[in-house]
Formats: sequence, structure tokens, C-alpha cells
Amino acid sequence: MGKGRLSGAVMARGLASVVACVTLLLLVFASVPARAQTAFDRPGGDYFSTPVTSGDPEDCALLCERDRKCRSWSFSYPDIDGAAAVCWLKNTVPPRVPGSCCISGVRGAGVIEPRVEGVETSIDRPGGDLRNFELKDGESVEACKAACTADNKCRAFTYARPGYTGREARCFLKKEIKPPRRKAGFTSGVVR
Repeated sequence: MGKGRLSGAVMARGLASVVACVTLLLLVFASVPARAQTAFDRPGGDYFSTPVTSGDPEDCALLCERDRKCRSWSFSYPDIDGAAAVCWLKNTVPPRVPGSCCISGVRGAGVIEPRVEGVETSIDRPGGDLRNFELKDGESVEACKAACTADNKCRAFTYARPGYTGREARCFLKKEIKPPRRKAGFTSGVVR
């Protein structure tokens, strides 16, 4: 009988330790800020949509924060037909699906742009242009960066998504490195 009590006490302490560890882990993960997901959409659950004239997904995240019904949101970039960016507020948290059209997040999720070596997301470097050109349908920031790398006079580049400087995506090659400025829909980088 004494043996059963001892093992029960040991089991209770072990269980208490496990519960304490799980609680500590939950607190650690709860303190990590939620992040919006770039290149993901959350289809469904829409109860409100509005154009975002600034073209900035942070404005959509802020709309969700200010609306008590909002549980998640999706921001659609301007499309190639010239339509404005759109913010979709949702009263549910639908599962995310890959989509280069969008950025989505849950309430409380700020927009954190991905950090890729040599690429500055949501950054424009205005001025110092060597030349600029329209990109073909389907070409991305990588094509713009490659064009700059191939031109010895090019020191930096700025890529504008379709709908931000015109119907098509545009690449600006820079002969001078100008200071970066935050601007939604633009991606820049310094090559040399």
C-alpha cells in the first residue's frame, strides 16, 4: 500500500511538471506577435470589402483592428486591369491558401514583409534612374534584379508590381543608389 502512494505522489509531481512546461511554452508562444502571411489568401468569411487607395496592406490590417466583428483579413493587390487594391474583412478565420495576389492575416497580425538577401520589400528608391521598362506578363522582381545585374552601369533596381505605376509591372534600373523610402507595391535592391 505504501508503494502505491509513493508512485502516485511521484506521478502527480511528474504530471505537475509536464503541465508547468506546457503552460510555460504556451505563454512563450502567446507573446510572439502574430504575423500576416505574404503570398497567401484566406477565401471566404467576407462581410465587408473596400478599396485601399494607398495600395498598402498595413491599412487593411488596421481596418480589421478597428472593427470588432473582424477576425481575419485579406488584402488583394491592384490587378492588371487597373482595379484598385481591395481589403476584405472576415468574421471567421478561413484556412490560408497560396496566392501571389494577396497578403492575409488574423486580427492582431501586423504586416511583416519577408526578408530576402539583396531584396527590400515595400521599398522604393526614387531617382537616379538609368532606364525603366515594362516587364512581360509573368516576369517578377527576379527579372528586374537580373536586368540590373547584367548591366555594369546599374547599381540598384526598383520593381513596381502591376497596378502601382501602370497596368503592367515596371522595372527601374538605377545608376545611383538613392535612399530607401517605404512604399507598398515596390521592391528594391542594391546590386553594386
